Amino acid sequence: MPSANKPRSSMNVFLGFFYLTAFLAPISAVSAQANKNAGWDLIKIGGYDYVSLEAIKRFYSFTKLTRSGNSVILDKSKVQMKLKVGSSECLMNNVKFIFSHAVTTSGNSVYVSRIDLAKLIDPVLRPNFIKNAGDFRTVILDAGHGGKDPGATNQVGTEAAYNLRLAVRLKGLLAAKGFKVKMIRDSDRFYSLEERVTIANSVNENAIFISLHFNSGGRQARGIETFTLSPPGVSHYDASLKASDAIARAGNEHDSANIALATVIHGSVLRKLGTNSFDRGIKRARFSVLSGVKHPAVLFEGGFMTHPYEARLIANESYQAAIAQGMMDAIDRYRFAVGHNPKAEKR
Repeated sequence: MPSANKPRSSMNVFLGFFYLTAFLAPISAVSAQANKNAGWDLIKIGGYDYVSLEAIKRFYSFTKLTRSGNSVILDKSKVQMKLKVGSSECLMNNVKFIFSHAVTTSGNSVYVSRIDLAKLIDPVLRPNFIKNAGDFRTVILDAGHGGKDPGATNQVGTEAAYNLRLAVRLKGLLAAKGFKVKMIRDSDRFYSLEERVTIANSVNENAIFISLHFNSGGRQARGIETFTLSPPGVSHYDASLKASDAIARAGNEHDSANIALATVIHGSVLRKLGTNSFDRGIKRARFSVLSGVKHPAVLFEGGFMTHPYEARLIANESYQAAIAQGMMDAIDRYRFAVGHNPKAEKR
């Protein structure tokens, strides 16, 4: 069975590499009352709410805040967060996240947006406060493309074939660990995006959804990236904000679980790939499968079919095996981490 059956007292690791610490009050939204009680230093910058790094340091018990020019580092036991003023990139334990808004300053203080605090930093640092996220035994695997849609292609093979190969390999690992697995497709068959969402949503039990892909771009583009659904008010990655971006989608019900799941999968695969990996980061997007699926969901891109070196890696069985093993380890750890209830331990 999945490792959620392990004793709760053994929980000392956050998703394999972040430290789990129980705090007294959740921060799923930084309200005016929370600002008053916790000293959040909430201010408006460019029409958006921002929170100071000093306040984040206090609330999450970071022991040190260091600034050198535009570079800022928050440190505590087993967690290091690196940011840069003017940049949307954040490194937590050397795993890259792409913020919705760039880090900025006001006076002598450094600020991050409230939405990045509530929708990214908090669920990553405190996955054990995400409600009902750990109560699942089913994993839905979506091998992207298929049939008349080969996806990205190169001289070695097609993305659709690689996606399915990875899904079948991961299914075997998950089944051996006690998980139920629902495959969107198990052959070279075409399903529309709408059909994929319908199949996923037909699973009437708690589950997680992982869409598997390999990327395409210029010959210089390389690396893995993981996408979660953009929260309401946040655009698709690298696109301008539209009025429709303010509308909550079905997948936004699980914003916190989405980012926690992406974190553990992305970090675990990076570690398994080792020197054969390049980190493009965890990003926000409005892909149809992420918007419509009612379960916590991520979309994973395992490398670039168009990069000369990565094209050969993707075709290599050991590379795909490393991705599958990294994902299986991540899902097992994730289920335990988000199922951990610090409040129950205090009773």
